[in-house]
Amino acid sequence: MATLVDNYEQQYAVLTADITAKISRIAIVNSGEKRALVQDVDRQVEEAQELLEQMELEVRGMSGTARDRLRGRVESHRAELKRLNQEFQSAKRPKDDGGAEGGRDESWDTSITIDQRQRLLDNSDRIERTGRNLQNGYRMVLESEEVGSQVLKDLHDQRETIQRTRGRLRETDAELGRGSRLLSGMIFRAVQQRIALAIVALVLIIVACFVVYYSFKSKG
Repeated sequence: MATLVDNYEQQYAVLTADITAKISRIAIVNSGEKRALVQDVDRQVEEAQELLEQMELEVRGMSGTARDRLRGRVESHRAELKRLNQEFQSAKRPKDDGGAEGGRDESWDTSITIDQRQRLLDNSDRIERTGRNLQNGYRMVLESEEVGSQVLKDLHDQRETIQRTRGRLRETDAELGRGSRLLSGMIFRAVQQRIALAIVALVLIIVACFVVYYSFKSKG
């Protein structure tokens, strides 16, 4: 579960980096681009909220110190998302609302110099690059997990192959044992038969000797 929470956190980090970059651009783009950015950020804020809910569900299923530690991280992420949402609401507020708020917005507009705009754009670019780096890192993590899963699968397949080979070797060894016992029995029976034939031949020779002896004795 901790690995799943880590994956959610990586997705959340990429998402909030992109949100931060877009919020910084909302104040300096034209109305058409601003509407598109506002729609994107609205969608991404909802996605970030869903990720936090998924993290909370995973943390609830844990026990011990890991749950307390991860719960604190989730609360920190939720506070960060709340701050980003406040910045987003402030950035997308029309500048001509009137009253004191409108006066502050106009003062903000007139106080933004070209150099400040450039710095904002540079910051936005850096944040976008950071988001891309996080996305690349997250993609590498996923690729590493896929490679690890494939390696584990290959090892499992090799283990099954070795076990099947061992089984066949045991069967072959058993067959060889049975063949050896059968051959030993055949050799033993052949030896027995030869001994029996030798005894019979010996008996026949003795009988023949007695017959010859008595035949000569009777003639004498």
